[in-house]
Amino acid sequence: MMKKLIQLFALCLATLSAAVPGVAEPVDGGHARVDFISEREVAIPGETVWLGFDFEMDPKWHIYWLNAGDAGIPPEMFWSDETTIDEAAIGEISWPRPELIPVVEGEIMDYGYSDRVVLPFPVTIPDDADDTIRFDGTLDYLICEDICIPERVELTLYLEVGDTQVPDMDGAERIADALAQVPPELDGEARLTQDGDTWVLSVTGDQIAGITGDARFFPETHDIVHSADQPHEFGEAGVRLTLTPDSDELPETLAGILAIHPAGGGDPIAVNIDAVPGDALEGTTGIAGASGSGRTESSGASGGINLVVMLSLALLGGLVLNLMPCVLPVLSIKAIGMVQAAAQGEKSHLREHGIWYTVGVLLSFAATAAAFLTLRAAGQFVSLGFQLQYPAVVAALALVMVLIGLWLLGVFHLGTSVQNVGSGLASKRGNSGAFFTGVLAAVVGAPCVGPFVGVALGAVLDKPWPIVMAVFLALGLGLALPFLVLSFVPGLHKALPKPGAWMERLKQAFAFPMFLTAAWLITVLGNHPAAGATAFGAVILAFGVWLMSVSGGRLKVPVLAAGAALSVFAIGWPVMAGFRDAPADTSVKSYASVTPEPWSNERVAELIAAGEGVFVDFTATWCATCQVNKRTTLTKPDVLDAMAQANVNFLVADFTRPNEEIAAELKKRGSPGIPLYLLYAPGESEPEILPTLLNPGMMKRKLGAFETAGLEDN
Repeated sequence: MMKKLIQLFALCLATLSAAVPGVAEPVDGGHARVDFISEREVAIPGETVWLGFDFEMDPKWHIYWLNAGDAGIPPEMFWSDETTIDEAAIGEISWPRPELIPVVEGEIMDYGYSDRVVLPFPVTIPDDADDTIRFDGTLDYLICEDICIPERVELTLYLEVGDTQVPDMDGAERIADALAQVPPELDGEARLTQDGDTWVLSVTGDQIAGITGDARFFPETHDIVHSADQPHEFGEAGVRLTLTPDSDELPETLAGILAIHPAGGGDPIAVNIDAVPGDALEGTTGIAGASGSGRTESSGASGGINLVVMLSLALLGGLVLNLMPCVLPVLSIKAIGMVQAAAQGEKSHLREHGIWYTVGVLLSFAATAAAFLTLRAAGQFVSLGFQLQYPAVVAALALVMVLIGLWLLGVFHLGTSVQNVGSGLASKRGNSGAFFTGVLAAVVGAPCVGPFVGVALGAVLDKPWPIVMAVFLALGLGLALPFLVLSFVPGLHKALPKPGAWMERLKQAFAFPMFLTAAWLITVLGNHPAAGATAFGAVILAFGVWLMSVSGGRLKVPVLAAGAALSVFAIGWPVMAGFRDAPADTSVKSYASVTPEPWSNERVAELIAAGEGVFVDFTATWCATCQVNKRTTLTKPDVLDAMAQANVNFLVADFTRPNEEIAAELKKRGSPGIPLYLLYAPGESEPEILPTLLNPGMMKRKLGAFETAGLEDN
């Protein structure tokens, strides 16, 4: 009997809890649990009540602030018709102080929140309210770690209206903590001063006077101040920061949040500022040792783990190079010499030889990294495929691939002569022989290094120079590591593969991937005049190289001269053709019920003004991921039918050739390259950034939501 009474009592409590207005369970969106909370269980007519969205995120995941920074979208609530209060009574979110989230350290920065955050907003209860108010809607937010995922949760909250206020103690505490993180207005003055290509933000006030530490300015609006590092210094009256602008002219007002992490520790100090143009304020410089980069706190998504993974993959790529036929002979020669030296009682020198060999390899890779950084600094928009936008470069690369393939097949033996030089250097005693053998291993391995350098470039695409250099050095260390280990543990030499006929067969097999790469590069040229010239040039180049390899007897000199002339012509003709302009091609292929059209900002604005939706495909013929998405998703009839039914226009931004407008848009959207996919809901001025890998199911779901919304509006 007692057991039944306890069960009945528990059931009654559960029923009462479910019936209490304001009580709701958090909704799991995938990587965040979102709780819709209120500071009141019962509110009175005419008062202002604070509600809030309480995010609890998975470790290392983050959402975005009002200004997401270089990339991202802040959370947005869409109230449904089930909400029983005028939306005008629902105020804007009061944003707590954000965190700095480095995506590419020092270059691409986002602003947001990790772990746990409450986004509070006020609601004014109508004077004539006398019943329970229902708040109902859909909260959309972008949540990111290494990848970004758009999530959506349906939220509902009931707030009872009565004659007496009844607080929700738990909700009130969480909202109060969030409001305490909302920066107050500055009690002093803020000025913005033009200084060449940079802006100087100087701020004074009692709230920040006499404080030193690490400062950061978070602008409220994107496209005014770039999210790069912000060098700063302190004075007795305040702080001065150097900003990198995205605008050519000073704005009338620069609004945002200034956050300072005190040097002695403790809670950050943050104030809301509105800077106006004028001379820099006095008292904002002069405290020694206070300069900094402006890197305030960051979330766990800063990418430190990514750098470790990146370096590990580069190290592995370098290790694999030791199995390549162009490197293994050099390594084997030196290893045999090392074993002979050990047998002759010269073990004391082996470690020095290993170290000097490693130094030679690392210096060669450092020189390669320096060349990459120089090329990147010379361009305005550098990506892994950036060089493929220039037909002359594509033509030259295709012919180089053909030349390497011919060498791998044994048509000519320039590589062997180089390796013979290595044999002489490797046979030398002393540290100089070890050093030059290391340099040689890196140089002779160049034909095999290509794919792995490609991986490294993709990983460090827009990273600061120290990261670029670190990745290239990791590649070099991977190449040098086996010999370095062997020099410290000579007995391991027996584990090395022995040179043999298998190496020659493997070397020849590698020629065919080179030829396939050349063929693909020619397709990248499309209808450009250099395409045909490169295809014929490859045949002429092969013939010229063959002539030089078979020359002999009395006709040796003229045959050599003819082969050399043909080879020079075979390379020069396509490269020169690459500098010619391609014929205009305004044709657009029609897919199913949709005909794509060229992208422009003006066309997007026209379609949005007309209340239509827009899908933009930023693509290029040399972008492999773009072509995969095109074949698997963007040409599927069911996807394009869904696009037509949702009144969404298909625009194509072709980045196969350099285009300043497209480059500017990619920069604006925080994208280091292509593919980039933007989806504008009908009539909406800001797009959703879709994942780089598309699939038909995802596209149809998103387009179907637009179609459903249109039917509901009607």
